[in-house]
Amino acid sequence: MRIPIAIFALILFINCENATSEAEANANEPSSTQAKALYNIPYKKLYDSYDNYKESSIKTRRFKQTDIAPLIQRLKAPFKVSKAGASVEGRDIYRVSIGTGPTQVLLWSQMHGDESTATMALMDIFNFFSKNGDEFDEFRQKWQRELTITFIPMLNPDGADRFSRRNALGIDLNRDALRLQSPESQILKKVRDELNADWGFNLHDQSRYYSAGLNPKTATISVLAPAYNYEKEINEVRGNAMKMIGILNNIFQEYIPGQVGRYDDAHEPRAFGDNIQKWGTSTILIECGGQENDPEKQYIRKLNYVALLSAFDAIASKTYTQSDINAYEQIPFNGGSNFYDLIVREAEVQKDGKWYTFDMGFRREEVEYNGNRNYYYKASIAEFGDMSIFYAYDEINAKGYRAIPGKVYPSIVQNISALKQMNIANILAQGYTDVRLRELPKSKKVFPVNIIASNKSASNSIYIYGNPSFVLQKNGQTRYAVVNGFGYDLEEDKDLIKQLVNDF
Repeated sequence: MRIPIAIFALILFINCENATSEAEANANEPSSTQAKALYNIPYKKLYDSYDNYKESSIKTRRFKQTDIAPLIQRLKAPFKVSKAGASVEGRDIYRVSIGTGPTQVLLWSQMHGDESTATMALMDIFNFFSKNGDEFDEFRQKWQRELTITFIPMLNPDGADRFSRRNALGIDLNRDALRLQSPESQILKKVRDELNADWGFNLHDQSRYYSAGLNPKTATISVLAPAYNYEKEINEVRGNAMKMIGILNNIFQEYIPGQVGRYDDAHEPRAFGDNIQKWGTSTILIECGGQENDPEKQYIRKLNYVALLSAFDAIASKTYTQSDINAYEQIPFNGGSNFYDLIVREAEVQKDGKWYTFDMGFRREEVEYNGNRNYYYKASIAEFGDMSIFYAYDEINAKGYRAIPGKVYPSIVQNISALKQMNIANILAQGYTDVRLRELPKSKKVFPVNIIASNKSASNSIYIYGNPSFVLQKNGQTRYAVVNGFGYDLEEDKDLIKQLVNDF
């Protein structure tokens, strides 16, 4: 269901509120300086033409080195492709470069194996540079003339194979810039030093539960010019990174207004971003968070593509010099992990014969299968009580409704085909959230009721960290159902329920 998110704010000081609002407004609207800086960057054309260059073989976040290796190996001149080395488990790590210009630009993605959004965008960028004879020829020629662009896509292929953050040694590569214990870390350091890179793009994913500042919008993108010391000093190298981020923020605001945050800028002496900044490379961290209706981050992938190509133009044209560090500093910090997949607000919940009013915040965990390539959701109540300061992708205003634990449908259904012929909305309206099947389906897609084995029972008691399914009733009439952390309005979501049944 899609219900507008209510804004809950505790106002402590009027002046503080006004100052925060003004700063966030400035961050979300290009200044005259920034507008001028964006004037010649072809970001709108890049955005509108994206589908012409998107790599069609990659459609989800969960892919492996074996999926992208053929895409890299097929690249022809003017690309230069080589093996930069191998991972702990012997998987090839590739180095791809294009251009002959004096300014060295280095990009690396997926140093955390489960952070794959930018790797998808790099495959799209390779397609962009592989084409010619279109409206972007002038830009390709300029970028290759002024820049030498080096990519390390999927720095952590062992982690990608498991879709896990760390490498095969269990090391977080982004905390290995000093000791260089891992071969993957050694590769990144060696390439940066060989290039003596002028610019570095450190490409990551972050939690989908961060907000952009203290407001009810997710941090779809977060950015940072990492600090090279504890004092967070700004020299020319870091200042240039800040100026570039100011430009990128204004591009992002065109498409995700109010959904850009600034990542925590506390200095981490072991991190690659902080050290590469310290070593003289203007370093920009881009973190891909959450976006409504984009679980596989395909829209965020597109934004990365547009932003990185736009950055190449800003560097080649020296447009970033027209930017202002203040534009960077006005971007609000991430507001913390204060988003949920679903919040049920002010529902009455029975405990020991008494009724209490609670908010319930659900988050959905991805449970992997098929060699980590696929997943299904398992939800739980991650927060319980007063959640008035938190936000969600979906909400149910349950004030005046009682949460009644879901029941198991009394008849055993033969299989999923038979279940799909039944009126699922009507089953939910009767308070049944679980249905037993004699033959369990192979599909693990979202379905509006829980499907369980014929010899199983269900416990839908409502408690913190549990995963109850329940209905919300007023005067004995069911209006809403919550199943595995998904909320359904049985009056307004009938078409959605039918669609989920048909798509299963």
